[in-house]
Amino acid sequence: MFKTRLSEAQASVQTALDARVAQYPAGQLRDAMHYALQGGKRLRAFLVLEGAAIFDIPAEQAMPAACAVEALHAYSLVHDDMPCMDNDDLRRGMPTVHVQWDEATAALAGDALQTMAFELLTDAALGEAPARLALVADLARASGAEGMVYGQALDIAAETAATPLTLEQITKLQEGKTGALIGFAARAGAVIADQDPAPLAAYAEALGLAFQIADDILDVEGNEDLTGKRLHKDAEAGKATFVSLLGLEGAKARAGELCEQAIAALEPYGERADILRDLARFTIARKH
Repeated sequence: MFKTRLSEAQASVQTALDARVAQYPAGQLRDAMHYALQGGKRLRAFLVLEGAAIFDIPAEQAMPAACAVEALHAYSLVHDDMPCMDNDDLRRGMPTVHVQWDEATAALAGDALQTMAFELLTDAALGEAPARLALVADLARASGAEGMVYGQALDIAAETAATPLTLEQITKLQEGKTGALIGFAARAGAVIADQDPAPLAAYAEALGLAFQIADDILDVEGNEDLTGKRLHKDAEAGKATFVSLLGLEGAKARAGELCEQAIAALEPYGERADILRDLARFTIARKH
């Protein structure tokens, strides 16, 4: 059931993203945007759609928000991969955008994907203006100077720090860099439905940290053909990770604990949240 729902969501979100980008003027910028949106697990979009389903919000109504978080995420990857930041040449099994084209095109494609995300949140399908405004504000907080961008800034600063980050510091970093967008995705369905987002926010807090720990584990024992990106870069750079601080087995145990916390947070929704429970389990068991 879970894998089928995830595959269906991946396909429908990709179709919606491709259709949206196709509305822009033809040229290299549009080509680069389209390229950056291909592939990926679509877990953030899936979280939007399944969170909305708990409140009987149909997928077509929540789809603009699902596409928005994926566009925002894609922009962040395009910029993070550039030489001025992480300097990666492989993403989702393909050359990164600045390698495929050039740095200027990558910067502009990222900019355009970011603004597209906020444009998507103005779609009338999402409901009345207060709900749309709340989504815009939530995504802005999650992606900006107190969320994802803040986390990335902490990550860059850590590269030149005199000492590796502590467990508390790396947790704070990842709550911004990874967890903030996951939090938006989890809350979006409740916002659209005008319901209390607190249980889903608690779920997302544990899920986001578990997701990053799983990423750190994959960086150690994953397969590049499956992950579609370069591995072992953090260890080679001497950066602190959950694995370096907790050990491999300790990191796996912590991810398991967080998975159980995420599942427990969904208790108010009963069986309606079973797919989200499966998502938490998938997050720490995935191979890519």
